[in-house]
Amino acid sequence: MRVDSGSHRGTRLAVPEGKDVRPTSDRARQAIFNILVHSHDAVSEAKVLDVFAGSGALGLEALSRGATSLIAFEKDRAAADCIKRNVAACHETERTTIVLGDALNPPEAHRYKRFTPADLVFLDPPYAQDLIVPALTALKERGWIAGNALIVAEMGDRDAFTLPAGFQLIDERRYGKARILFLRHAD
Repeated sequence: MRVDSGSHRGTRLAVPEGKDVRPTSDRARQAIFNILVHSHDAVSEAKVLDVFAGSGALGLEALSRGATSLIAFEKDRAAADCIKRNVAACHETERTTIVLGDALNPPEAHRYKRFTPADLVFLDPPYAQDLIVPALTALKERGWIAGNALIVAEMGDRDAFTLPAGFQLIDERRYGKARILFLRHAD
């Protein structure tokens, strides 16, 4: 896997091992960023939160394309170590914070110095576990998501989804077995 575009274009990214890791496909990642850049102008100067980060590819792609900061949220230590290696490969240590923690029970965001709530959020949890709604709710309650933030959530094409309070669905796309939801935090 490589960074697709921007200042880190072509940088190879490691992927954590394990059956629970399912990186966003190159095709879907390219499509997501085309939509974010061309339809929403949501990447340049964005403060990014990459939840269930895995390899950190979505957040690093955003940094490569002009985002100002990245918080990568991952509860698996091996995956967090992989993110750390990928951040180093992109020379983005200064603009990135890796949080080793559970997105369903996150710490209060204000505990992290230099943190401001994210205005672009990626959620890519394991499929078929219904983790998007509880993660969004917990992250919102603990101060991780800014008002009017844009959220990109990936789920399996057959996974059920009920829009949580405080969010509105603005777009939905399908790429193979992936369903990509674009949500707006309406608070």
